[in-house]
Amino acid sequence: MKRLSAAAALLASIGVLSVAGVAALRSKGGTPGIPTAIVTKGTFVDFLQLRGEIRPVRSVVLSAPSSGSDLQIVELVKNGAKVAAGDVVAQFDPTAQQRILETKQSELKQASAEIDRTDAELKRRVQAAQSALEEARKAVQRARLDVQGNELRPRIEAEKLVLALSDAEARARELEQKVEGERMAAAADLAIARQRRDKAQYDVGETERIIGRLTIRAPSSGSISLLPNFRAGGPFSRAAPEFKRGDRAWFGAGIAEIPDLSTVQMTARVDEFDRGRVQPGSTVRVRVDAVPDRELAGILEEISVVAKPDFTTWPPVRNFDLVVALTDSDARLRSGMSASGRVELDRLTNVLLLPVAAVFQRGSATVAYVIKSGVAESRPVIVLRRGREQIAIASGLHEGERVTLKEPDADAAGAGR
Repeated sequence: MKRLSAAAALLASIGVLSVAGVAALRSKGGTPGIPTAIVTKGTFVDFLQLRGEIRPVRSVVLSAPSSGSDLQIVELVKNGAKVAAGDVVAQFDPTAQQRILETKQSELKQASAEIDRTDAELKRRVQAAQSALEEARKAVQRARLDVQGNELRPRIEAEKLVLALSDAEARARELEQKVEGERMAAAADLAIARQRRDKAQYDVGETERIIGRLTIRAPSSGSISLLPNFRAGGPFSRAAPEFKRGDRAWFGAGIAEIPDLSTVQMTARVDEFDRGRVQPGSTVRVRVDAVPDRELAGILEEISVVAKPDFTTWPPVRNFDLVVALTDSDARLRSGMSASGRVELDRLTNVLLLPVAAVFQRGSATVAYVIKSGVAESRPVIVLRRGREQIAIASGLHEGERVTLKEPDADAAGAGR
């Protein structure tokens, strides 16, 4: 009997403790296994999250030459290196252009020698024609002297002398035309030879200029920022690495830049869905990954008019470029640093706030589940604004009430429906 009485007393104690535990749980306003949140009153801020990089407003881009061949980098300064005006930043392999220069210089020498040969030959031909002309003119003079005594000679002999004079004059006129023709031909041949020499000289000069452009020098002092080699990057996910020794560049490729970090900006992209939600002049809070202890203020300055395809994802999407002007600066900022920004889209003061996860769609109705006496009660609400993290409630809830962050099952929520 005593043992039975003790067992009954133990069971009664366990029951009392169980009831007390349930009561305590309900008094705390929770339901087992369901996270909850408190309805608060405050300022609703909707924002758009951006991801981009820090870029200088002004910078000098050092590009590969727009002519030449085999633009292989043989010398390149390190990223972040400080340079003075005139220092060599990059050097491309000049071997191929040196061979071309040697060929062009040989062609120039041949063209110059050809001018001398052509000039000498043409002078010889003109002098020969001139000598023949002088002889013809002397023959004309002799024939004229012979004709002067024709009145004393027989008629046939006199006619022969007249014909000889006529032939001598015709020969002289012919040689005069030949001399003039030789002079014109000499001038034309000499002009052609000089054109060949001038072209060869231009080719030599142009090749020398190309070789000179294979050495990129800093136009001003500053810190070098190497640019990405997009041809070495992956088609989608792998980021393009910066240029390095041994890389082959393409004509006009940007190799490095000397940024002016006194004024910087953040460049980013926004998709088509969010394009209509942002406007120039919006406030932006920027955090740079490499400067985690400071938040920088900025203004959305510019949004592109035309969307551009983004091939980093597949299928590619169309994004709009935007620029955030930073009103703050930091000496630790460098060009190309990754950064994130929050663009303020909307702001409402003194409104009821809930996490996004606390509001559910039940058919055509928007509801929240309020905890009362340990039971989740379904209650219709009217949403004033919906953001990425918070929802502003117009009516249906009161400050201080506790709501669930997960939709309860039918048994837990049935009491309030």
